Amino acid sequence: MSFTSHFKTYVEEAETLGRWIAVSAAIGVLCGLLGSAFHIGVEAVTAFRETHPWVVLTLPAAGLLAVAIYRIFKVEGLSTDTVIIHVQTGEGLKLGLLPAIFFATIVTHFSGGSAGREGAALQMGGTIGLGVGRLFRFDGIDRRTATMAGMAAFFSALFGTPVAATVFVMAVISVGSLHHAALIPCFSASLAAYATSLLCGVAPTRFPVAIPAMAPSSIAAAAAIGCLCGGLSTIFCEALHRTEYAMRAQIPNPWIRAAAGGALILGLTVLLDTTDYNGAGMGIIARAIGQGEAEPSAFIWKIVFTSITLASGFRGGEVVPCFFIGACFGCTVGPLIGIPAGFAAAVGLISVFCGAVNCPIASIILAVELFGGDGLIFYALCCGLSHAFSGYSGLYSSQRILYDKYKMRRIDVHANARHGDDLPQRTHEGR
Repeated sequence: MSFTSHFKTYVEEAETLGRWIAVSAAIGVLCGLLGSAFHIGVEAVTAFRETHPWVVLTLPAAGLLAVAIYRIFKVEGLSTDTVIIHVQTGEGLKLGLLPAIFFATIVTHFSGGSAGREGAALQMGGTIGLGVGRLFRFDGIDRRTATMAGMAAFFSALFGTPVAATVFVMAVISVGSLHHAALIPCFSASLAAYATSLLCGVAPTRFPVAIPAMAPSSIAAAAAIGCLCGGLSTIFCEALHRTEYAMRAQIPNPWIRAAAGGALILGLTVLLDTTDYNGAGMGIIARAIGQGEAEPSAFIWKIVFTSITLASGFRGGEVVPCFFIGACFGCTVGPLIGIPAGFAAAVGLISVFCGAVNCPIASIILAVELFGGDGLIFYALCCGLSHAFSGYSGLYSSQRILYDKYKMRRIDVHANARHGDDLPQRTHEGR
């Protein structure tokens, strides 16, 4: 190839890259603005609920409202799995998911349903990316890239973790294969969304963590937490899937299921005489990491509350509940094996997240952005072990696991289906 041809190719590639940076930045700004509004909305209804405990009495009605919202926008059955499937195949995603998940998640957090916000963020961001791709008349492949850019941007806007958001979205679609062509679009969108959220007054999520001295005992203890959290992430994922399967089988009517689930969460809240397990629980997470305090059974109850909430038809995400479960578990177990409770909560948080999403590299980066880089060796060790000990389960059944976790061979299976077809598969209605 001649110099002229090389130069022409270089110019064309530079133009393509420039267009992607511009379009991705626009996606990022949109996601940053809407993400900030979403964050402020969730924080506002959470603050109202915490100062007005009677609000949990609205749980059965809130479940009905969440179902109604999805009916109004004609997006019943769409979820985070739908967004992942769209990136894989270019099919299934509808723009109506954006307002539906926005308002339904606000309703969930207002009433006291146990859910997070990152699942909603991936859905809203992906929908924004798809909308921008259609606006610019992208072809099918580029629309899928734009969808990924939106997913990363919204994640970044809510957590203030642009690098982790980028790598997470590149990795979560197909475990074992990074979509490198999406690197610049995802990072450009994430950075723009992060900057926009800062301008809108959204503080990035950060947890100060005291790192223990590097010693055989602390390394062994952290490794133990990583292994245990890998198993715990599997328990959480199985609880989510099997609870949804059971509730759909026993209560086929979505209206009755939502009201019954809301009533059950209300009953548990009254029975336990605490609202610690309602909503996302960011305050509980901060206390576990910052003060080293958590109820020994907190992680168990969070699994129960979240499984019922999401299986009933309430909307939200599973990521922050992962954080809650891991932080409270680590905080409880850490002192028993000789490491500080706060540090154990931090590594527990990131380990359960890693095991649930099957993205160890993204999890390590997320730990650095959330906690700082001083504990990098501990985070990497725990994430690696959690990833190995979580098996082939996961939050997202549409996630493809391309390579065996224990042997260098290609397997190409979906999460939660590795050991046969007898496991109940997640429908697309849940999240």
